[in-house]
Formats: sequence, structure tokens, C-alpha cells
Amino acid sequence: MELGLLAGAFGSQMNIPIDRIRRAESAGFTSVWTAEAYGSDAVSTAAWVLAQTSKIKVGTAIMQMPARSPAMTAMTAMTLNQLSGGRFLVGLGPSGPQVIEGWHGVAYGRPLTRTKEYIEIMRKVFARDAPVTHDGYHYQLPYRGDDATGLGKPLRCILAADTSIPIYTASISPNGLACSAEVADGVFPIWMNPERFDLLEGALDRGFAAAGNGKGLDDFRVMPFVTVVMGDDVEQCRTPVKRSMALYIGGMGARDKNFYNDYAKRLGYPDEAKAIQDNFLGGKKSEAIGAVPDALVDDVALVGPKERIVDRLAAWKEAGAKGQVASMLLGCQQPEALDAIAEAVL
Repeated sequence: MELGLLAGAFGSQMNIPIDRIRRAESAGFTSVWTAEAYGSDAVSTAAWVLAQTSKIKVGTAIMQMPARSPAMTAMTAMTLNQLSGGRFLVGLGPSGPQVIEGWHGVAYGRPLTRTKEYIEIMRKVFARDAPVTHDGYHYQLPYRGDDATGLGKPLRCILAADTSIPIYTASISPNGLACSAEVADGVFPIWMNPERFDLLEGALDRGFAAAGNGKGLDDFRVMPFVTVVMGDDVEQCRTPVKRSMALYIGGMGARDKNFYNDYAKRLGYPDEAKAIQDNFLGGKKSEAIGAVPDALVDDVALVGPKERIVDRLAAWKEAGAKGQVASMLLGCQQPEALDAIAEAVL
């Protein structure tokens, strides 16, 4: 099992922790990941990290698909992969309708259909087998809409073919996981209990079957996000994790369409998920945070003293040995915690 570092920057000022990234690189971490919402973008930050490192791979977790054409994303990936000597990784996601329609001003559309079309087009660009054409719900190459000039023609990327670039997607819903297993090289679950792979397995198997050609876990990387907070006071370490989970479970989506809330229920906390959402949507954010159970945090995150974190890592290492977790992507701001986990895992 490999280790990666989450280095997405959110806030009014850019602050990419390059010293921490270099420390992770030296410790044997294989990847670092940037992100975007509606502030800093994932590509500029990834390029900045690639320019200041030498071995570690750098990926986007995630690039918002509706914000870019698939051809543009493929061009970006091939460019950065060439410039970095093969160290760029593509991570994609549909984002959500609030951001896509409210910020980018384009239709959210059908996220799973978009994912399949997007990756199909990108792989055609990477391969350069023929000028790229596509006739889908979201994308037509050449474009043939009512406002088209009629002058578009199929093109082939000028850059040399490069089919080595992996494409990962972010998902936790059963249909999203199946889609990823069918068309992508791996998936980022925002949370994962390493002892409950069964929550992912059925959907992934459905996607592998749809892909055909014997595809399975050996050809696919499950790379969950894992928050790490090290300290003597376990409850104090849990608090920032609870704040984040309350936001996602309680407020990321409408009451009847919140994938994170649904996922928390599948993780084994249906009553708690409802309480978190009721409080959050009712304006009681403190109560929503308080409703996040300790056990849920302990299932999916690494919190508390070093000895406690190392003990919990045994379950993650066992999942890795079974091929159920390819890489833990750590959200961690403490260099000493990164060192402790690297020592225990690598």
C-alpha cells in the first residue's frame, strides 16, 4: 500500500505546503494531490508543485469536468506529463450543481454520462490513433449544434501519444463507483472504513463486469482520503474532522439529494446522519457537529496519540494487503504525523 498527501488549498490566500510535500517525498510518499472549488484551481497548483519536486507524482483531486472541455483536460495532462517526466496524474469529478451552474454558468447535466463521455474522449486524445470524433449527449466532436459554423473538423493532438497517464474519478455513490470501475483507473472515496470494503465491492464489481476484458481490482486503484490529526487529546483531535463531516453530511446537497448523507447511512449511522442534516439545515451548526459520532470519525480518520494512530493503521495495512486500498491519501498538516505513518506503513 502506498501513501499520498492531500495538498489542496482553500482560502483567500494561496498556501501550498511545499516543505511538507518535500518531506513526504523524502519519506517515500508516491503522490501529492491538489484540488479546486471556486477559488484557486487544481492545475496551476499541480504545475507549481511539479516544478519544485523531482520524484513524487502530482495529481488533481479533482478537476471539475464541466469547467473544461475533455480535449482541454487531455491537452493539460499530456503537457504536464511531458514536462514532468511522467509524473502527472489526472483526477476528475463532476463537482455539484451549486458550483457548476452557479459559478461556471453551464448545465450540470448527467454526471455519470458526462464522466463516461469525458474519459472516452480523453483516451482518444491520448492514443492519437485517429482524429478525434465523438457523438454523445454532452459532447459532439466536431460540434454540430444549431449555432455551429459547420467548419469544425476532426483533429489529432499535435503532442506525441501518451497512454500512460492514469485517470481517476471521485465518487462514493453506488452508481458513481460502478461508473469509475467501468471507465477509470481508480477512485477517490472521500471517506472509507478499511474494515467495510463490502460497502464498495458490489458497485465496483458491477462496473468491472460492464467494462469486460476481465477488469478487476488488480487493474484499479482505490485511494481514499484519510484525515490525520495527531495529539494527546483524542476528542480535541476529532473536532476538526467532525466539523468537516458535519458540513458534508449536513449541508452538501438538498435534504433528499445528499450523497454524503446517504454514504454516512451506508457506513452504519442512519439515525446520526439524519440528526446531522436536520441540525445543519436548521441553522444549528454546532449541534450538527456535536451529532457526528465519535465512532464514525474513528472508522474513517486517524486521530489521537501516535500509538493510537499506529494501532488503527493495522486495519488499513490489512486492507492494502488484500488489494482493497492501493494508496491512503492523507489530509494532514503535521509533519511529525506524516513521519509516524510513513514509518509504520512504508
